[in-house]
Amino acid sequence: MTSMGIVSTGTFFPDTYVTAKEIAEQSGLPEWVVKEKLGIERKFIADPKIHPNEMAVHAARKAIDKAGIDPLDIDVVIGTTEEWREYLLWTTAIDLAYEIGARDAWGIDVHTRCATTVAAMKLARSLMADDPKINTILIGGGYATSHFIDFTDVDTSFLFNIGAGAGAMIVKRDWPENQVLGTHLIADGSMSRHVIVPASGTIQHPTDNAVGSGGFKFRLVEPEAMKTRLGEVSIKNWLACVDISLRKSGTKSDGRSYTRADVDFYNMSLVKPSAHREMLGHLGLTEEQSVYMSSIGHIGEQDAIINIEAGIEQGRLKPGDTMVIVAAGIGYVWAGAVVQWGTAK
Repeated sequence: MTSMGIVSTGTFFPDTYVTAKEIAEQSGLPEWVVKEKLGIERKFIADPKIHPNEMAVHAARKAIDKAGIDPLDIDVVIGTTEEWREYLLWTTAIDLAYEIGARDAWGIDVHTRCATTVAAMKLARSLMADDPKINTILIGGGYATSHFIDFTDVDTSFLFNIGAGAGAMIVKRDWPENQVLGTHLIADGSMSRHVIVPASGTIQHPTDNAVGSGGFKFRLVEPEAMKTRLGEVSIKNWLACVDISLRKSGTKSDGRSYTRADVDFYNMSLVKPSAHREMLGHLGLTEEQSVYMSSIGHIGEQDAIINIEAGIEQGRLKPGDTMVIVAAGIGYVWAGAVVQWGTAK
């Protein structure tokens, strides 16, 4: 198995945000529901003065500075900037590479919604395994999907926490610390058309009339079918991703395999508090062994990077910890990754 470690991370957030009180006023939900049930104190929202891939550039520069590397050392840029970005039919990874000075890198965009960072980590290690000349990869992107949230549509209240921001990480072959051990993803395409932006593609263009009637916002096509199916499979699939990622992680220095008992820090995309607590319970963890970013919002696939930085800042992610990253993207895709933070046990 090719060895790959996380060298550094970087994040960026716009100056614009919305509070739980404002969300309550626009949605008609009680403020306590927004805070306690949806888990939102406030969230960053897209700023028209700064664009998605532009935010990614800021985050990437921070990661490069922390790593202390020359951008020319970056071999590949895996762009995770969401589809809502400066231009359609555009490869953001190439633009990101150019703007940060990674002129010797080639780039590729990847998308599996909020599970993309885990998928990108898996892809990065696969690229290193395939090509011995690939040593350093930047994974990064911006996120301004808050543009597509309609607070008056309570059917989409599970999306109300979606915000704006950016994240980036540098991963390197044979890096001795923060090694990515195992990853796993599960997809269920039966829900691929349950959450869509109706007027956004070849079926229906975002004409003025379509936009004016709400077609350029997230909508649930089959609310009950999706909610029922999610209730049946989400926790099960998340746990499967954790368990299989642990099994793929090899053995510890004492020769034993990784199990749930080895997990020290839980890095989960921002979901409603009850789901976060339920997953902690299944893994035998306490809330102090995770972070819950209710004052930032759900920044899609960038949550994994944001949680790493928050975990370190809050003293909850420590050298020697085994971290699991858990995410899910509408469609639906569930993802898990195991990272041995610091040096191996």
